[in-house]
Amino acid sequence: MKAGLIGLAIMLVMSLLNHLLPIAENAVLMLGICGIDLAIYAGVGVLAGIFLAPPRAPGKGSGAGAIAGLISGIIVGAVGSIMVATGVSSVLSSPHMQQAIEQGLDPMLTIAIGAVCNPLIGAGIAAIGGAILAAVKPD
Repeated sequence: MKAGLIGLAIMLVMSLLNHLLPIAENAVLMLGICGIDLAIYAGVGVLAGIFLAPPRAPGKGSGAGAIAGLISGIIVGAVGSIMVATGVSSVLSSPHMQQAIEQGLDPMLTIAIGAVCNPLIGAGIAAIGGAILAAVKPD
């Protein structure tokens, strides 16, 4: 639980930077931030594995990481979706998104994808991080 809350705080800062700064206009910077987000989720899983009582097993580390990633992913996905839906985010105003919207993409679809994929990706990558830490450092 602690790892999920720590990860949530870090991911909320990253989400706010991602949505409030005009990062969406630069595709390379946007992909770089996405890579950093994935690394943070792996770190959340590692942190969840560290908080496990020794002896650690990869299965327990994976479970703890998945829960921590899911906690942070659900809330960050919801906050991001709300920011995009209310127009606070700069994501929909980017040239790439405007072009996609002009070609028929529903903006609500991107909100739904973000709300669903963020927790799933967070839980999966954090589970991998927790399992690796538990396998490497069992005691």
